[in-house]
Amino acid sequence: MSDLGKQSQDLGIKYFLVSFVDLFGVLRSKLVPAKAIAGCQKSGAGFAGFAAYFALGPEKADVLAYPDPTSLVQVPWDTQMGWLCSDLTIGGETMLQAPRTVLKNALEKMKQEKGWTLKIGVECEFFLMDKQDTSKISDNMDLADKPCYDQCALMRKSGILCQLVDYMEILGWKPYQCDHEDANGQFEINWEFDDALVTADREVFFKYMVKSLAESHGCRATFMPKPFQNRTGTGGHMHITVHDANTGKNLFDDGNGDLSELAKQFLAGVLSHGSGLCAVHNPTINSYKRLNSSTTASGCTWAPKAFSWGGNDRTVAVRVPDAPRFELRMPDLAANPYLAFASLLAAGLDGVDKKMELGPKGEGPPIPMNLLDALRAFDADPVLKSGLGDECSKAYHDLKMEHEVAAHANHISKWELDHTLDC
Repeated sequence: MSDLGKQSQDLGIKYFLVSFVDLFGVLRSKLVPAKAIAGCQKSGAGFAGFAAYFALGPEKADVLAYPDPTSLVQVPWDTQMGWLCSDLTIGGETMLQAPRTVLKNALEKMKQEKGWTLKIGVECEFFLMDKQDTSKISDNMDLADKPCYDQCALMRKSGILCQLVDYMEILGWKPYQCDHEDANGQFEINWEFDDALVTADREVFFKYMVKSLAESHGCRATFMPKPFQNRTGTGGHMHITVHDANTGKNLFDDGNGDLSELAKQFLAGVLSHGSGLCAVHNPTINSYKRLNSSTTASGCTWAPKAFSWGGNDRTVAVRVPDAPRFELRMPDLAANPYLAFASLLAAGLDGVDKKMELGPKGEGPPIPMNLLDALRAFDADPVLKSGLGDECSKAYHDLKMEHEVAAHANHISKWELDHTLDC
């Protein structure tokens, strides 16, 4: 294990952010001076588990976060700061509902049983909004009906976008495209795919980096799936392949420019568990306003409404743009990436183990209309619950039901007042 104290001296790091995400994907951290990082690496940083979304009571022992040296990011805009992902314990035992642990366990199980590894790339979309008035975007000149790829709108935000790309290059992520997306004020940056755990760690840091730099540029970034009713929502598309863990060979490649039989079985498994996956991949009330949106100002929502698949077709849930990979278009960036990737893996491997057949292109059952339906499907899906583990699945389901579904059901909205006050 790398010595973080020595690394801090070599890199000029004075402080570390010892971080983790809870079940809802909220980024939690403690600021640790470099002089104290050796003790933290040995004994962990203590957190009250009740203060985060873990379904732990206040009487429970501290959650201890042990920083993973392999995840170290020297923060590009503040090089005296190091950011670290952590693995969690409670009561001296591995915390089985910790999202990063859930993904690590799922990946290790597949590697041991099948000799495979999962690689994922993500398309991270976000809005840049007015810092004070979040009903507005930050660029009051971004008004086109079809703003996608608009060069002028893109370049008016080149300051923050180029800074983000520069930092990603410094970090070795290999960014390759950045564009203005289909909604006014919406952008996307793509970087090279990698092992699922690496990509999950990077997605967590990317969101933190975008939000931090947006503030420094006088605006506010959001990854909310549907912040504007009449504009295209924000997705978090995943590009997925499975590889031989020893040789690196892409097992989704049939060698003739098509998906292999393994890939088709994996994809069939993903689609067969689609409703339950939505509870993890589309985890908020707001997520379903993107998935079930009516036509937007640009003329298209770009979000799937059924668990269908096709070729280079952006209306389906799973697009196969070119073999040997497929793109899952259902997820959004409210999702916890560790849980999203682990649940995806459970669904796909179920398809492989059962040798599921892929149905016809363009056909599939409808996507759930709301989070409650998705959570009910998840709770009735033993494969997904087993993939995340009993502790994680129960905690996630119960917390979502309490803090989102029930809370929203008790909320009286303006729409209700407008439509039923005089009933």
